[in-house]
Amino acid sequence: DSHGREEARGGDGCEVCKPTVGSVIASLAPTVGASGYVLDGEQAALQDTNDHFLANLQRNGSYSIVPRIPGGEITPEKLIVIGEVARDFGLYTKITGGQRIDLFGARVDQLPLIWTRLVDAGFESGHAYGKSLRTVKSCVGQTWCRYGVQDSVKMAIDLELRYRGLRSPHKLKSAVSGCARECAEARGKDFGIIATAQGWNLYVGGNGGATPRHADLLAQDLSDAELVRLIDRFLMFYIRTADRLERTSAWLERIDGGLDHVRDVVVHDSLGLCDELERLMADHVAGYRDEWAETINDPERLRRFVTFVNAPDAPDPSVRFVPERDQIKPDLELLAGPVLAVRTLEGTAS
Repeated sequence: DSHGREEARGGDGCEVCKPTVGSVIASLAPTVGASGYVLDGEQAALQDTNDHFLANLQRNGSYSIVPRIPGGEITPEKLIVIGEVARDFGLYTKITGGQRIDLFGARVDQLPLIWTRLVDAGFESGHAYGKSLRTVKSCVGQTWCRYGVQDSVKMAIDLELRYRGLRSPHKLKSAVSGCARECAEARGKDFGIIATAQGWNLYVGGNGGATPRHADLLAQDLSDAELVRLIDRFLMFYIRTADRLERTSAWLERIDGGLDHVRDVVVHDSLGLCDELERLMADHVAGYRDEWAETINDPERLRRFVTFVNAPDAPDPSVRFVPERDQIKPDLELLAGPVLAVRTLEGTAS
């Protein structure tokens, strides 16, 4: 077609087509027979840098690690493991806006070593590197808060474990608030849930970013089962109809009929698709496997985690750090490169 470089057409694909195909195949697994592991077979060549190493590339060539912490709930024992891993590998640590802990500064060759420690402690991939579900934030809900009317933490954990690893056209974020005070900021998410005295209100199509948008009310006063069923349908309808790199907010505004049409499809089954959408989500839930657990147990998959193919044991000498506030940060002078002297007309250097 007309995309990309002339010499790539009909050959290896272009910068538009290749990631598009990669996104489609990843989001269709295991329905189309793909394994569900994003780097299996020819899928690997279609992935970008983050997916290619199951980690987020940072500005100095190092990578970050984000273990999943469902609903933001974590035990003291697991907190200690994260601290010990960060200390032993000299990583920078920061709490994220999604109620997780991000570990920065790992070299490519260190990723399997770090994840072996984390997986052994019961952690799994947080998919911060993928176009997939990121987090389901929560407030503490009625368990602790005197204003809470539902158990928002349990619901957030249940939803995050249900939709973890779900590949989609763009990243997916969610949150569950235990009352109308909205401490989890659910209306700024792709799908957000706010508790009511009668159940749950479901909001869709929200996001922050450069063009923030409040989510719209899709359905209200839902039971637990009704809520999960509608989210299943909504997410699968979005995945099957949105363009690549199109957030739910942009999709909701672009699709013919907007919110009313989406409500007709996923609530009232106007197109007769709901059984299929629910089956697709059930297939995802049944077929989920943690990508990092799969990786560290497969010697062939581990071979990709080297900086230099011809010197697999050599670290990247350009990945260096300097101290700051009792942690590390990238060596910005190294990133800037050498400063060359510029001679003026008078012959002096400036």
